[in-house]
Order: sequence, then structure tokens, then C-alpha cells
Amino acid sequence: MSRSAVVTRKTGETDITVKLELDGTGKSEVNTGIGFFDHMLSAFARHGLFDLTVNVDGDLYVDGHHSVEDTGIVLGQAIAQALGDKSNIKRYGQRILPMDETLVLSAIDLCGRPYFVMNADFDAPMVGGFDTQLVREFFYAVSYGAMMNLHLRVITGINDHHKIEAMFKAFAKALDEATLIDERITGVLSTKGSL
Repeated sequence: MSRSAVVTRKTGETDITVKLELDGTGKSEVNTGIGFFDHMLSAFARHGLFDLTVNVDGDLYVDGHHSVEDTGIVLGQAIAQALGDKSNIKRYGQRILPMDETLVLSAIDLCGRPYFVMNADFDAPMVGGFDTQLVREFFYAVSYGAMMNLHLRVITGINDHHKIEAMFKAFAKALDEATLIDERITGVLSTKGSL
């Protein structure tokens, strides 16, 4: 059974469509209008082995905020939709991921209760055309759209490009683990009987 989703969201600020296949091969087609953000979403797909298509028409004449935040909302909703009732998934995922001088921890619980914690500081206001303040906005939106607990922590790091890229890759690897099917699990991994 395909664990996939197509989610579209259109507002006065953005028009976004995300197609996601959880059991993919890492293929991506991403067009957000923000080059560095495209690179991060492509890295997310490749390292999580998700097939991902993202098309964003946003009000970039204002800035990147609406495009990035709304993409997070739609991606989160696509994750939730693709997971369905979450039967047989591992539910939890974690990764400590190195990238040169940077080390990032990501931990996920696909529990149906959104909560987001991020510990990361950036020295530069921009990486390419991407506002570093939007890292928090994106992952917050993903966590609430997907109804997941998401923790991200930059343990060490100097270069902001490395920090952000390691965060996206660590998130991808943790999500890949959390969404894996484990045949030992009957129904959902919860004493409540639902997630």
C-alpha cells in the first residue's frame, strides 16, 4: 500500500502543492523560488529516501517568510496524511548527524501531539537568499502540521550553511526511522490504542 499524499494550500500570500511518498528513493523536484531552501528540501528528500515534489508560488517581493512557513505547514500535513492511522510504524526516530564541524541532534515522536523545541543560533542573517530566522518557522510549522513532537539541537557548529543543512538531514533521517514499518507492532505503538 502506497504511503503517499498530495496537499495543496492556497492563500492570498502563497499557492503551494506538496507531493510526498514516504517509501521512495530520494527523488525530488523542488521549486520554491528560494535557492537555498530548494537545496534543503532536496537534501531532506534524498537523505530520508522520500520522493518529494514541491511547487511554491509565494509573495517573495515581500520576503521569504510566508513561502517558507507555509511550505512547512503543507509538508507537515502531507506527512500526516501519508501516515494514515500510523499502524505498524516505529513512531520514534532519532539521529545525531555530523557535517564537517557541525553536529546536530534530531528526535521525533509521531504521537499526534505537536510540540517543537529548537536549540540553534546563527551568526549570519542570510544564507544565500534564505533568512536564517526562517529555520525555526519552517520546522515549527512542520511539527504542527504533522502533529509530531520535534526536537532539534545544534550541538556544535560554526558555519551557518552547515548547521542548517545538518538540521534538515538529521530531521530527514529521524523521520525515516520513525515512519518505518515494524511488523512486530500490532496496530499503533501506544497504550491508548491510537496516535
